Amino acid sequence: MTDRKGEIAANLARVEERIAAACTAAGRKREEVTLIVVTKTYPASDVRILSELGVRHVAENRDQDAAPKAAACSDLPLVWHFVGQLQTNKVRSVVGYAGLVQSVDRSKLVTALSKEAVRQERELGCLLQVALDAGASERGERGGVAPGGIEELADVVASAPGLRLDGLMTVAPLAGEYAGRQQAAFERLMDLSTDLRRGHPAANMVSAGMSADLEEAVAAGATHVRVGTAVLGVRPSLR
Repeated sequence: MTDRKGEIAANLARVEERIAAACTAAGRKREEVTLIVVTKTYPASDVRILSELGVRHVAENRDQDAAPKAAACSDLPLVWHFVGQLQTNKVRSVVGYAGLVQSVDRSKLVTALSKEAVRQERELGCLLQVALDAGASERGERGGVAPGGIEELADVVASAPGLRLDGLMTVAPLAGEYAGRQQAAFERLMDLSTDLRRGHPAANMVSAGMSADLEEAVAAGATHVRVGTAVLGVRPSLR
């Protein structure tokens, strides 16, 4: 085992222990929570190691980094999640490799994703990114639809050819009433998920929590956690 593989394996084991302990504390089964490893800024060689270690879900937030990495790892049994703010001019590329886009936050993006998914004959999973730092009708500092806009946008996604409405995603906000209150933020997201599932019962995915707050996300009921540094180490500086 290479040093890097050993390092990642040890980190992954620690994260698995944290998720398992959080599930036990919350009275949940471990299989109710899926780990997504955020591989942004890390090389394709790390993605290959993750696959060898049994990881099946990886996430990226910049298409210019993700597209070549996904191409280099196209032989691996992975589901690629796109989690960053997505501009419409990157949609064609992203639809080519992503199984899910977790950052859907506006109708214009839905239209572009639908058109491209149909063209490529793919079904693309979509999560609505919820901005808990937004006002009633605004977008969040880091993208996302305000809670009041979820129902309308969900209907747009659900009726769009080539797209599948899978659920909700959020990032713990840095401003507003939920700043520094991750548990409360994730509980609010779960309430919004309950509301969404009244009209869209299959949209039951809830993506929340990262390296520092995965326990709070699991406690709130998240189905997916997005973990990067706790598995792969401190990221290299972006050039």
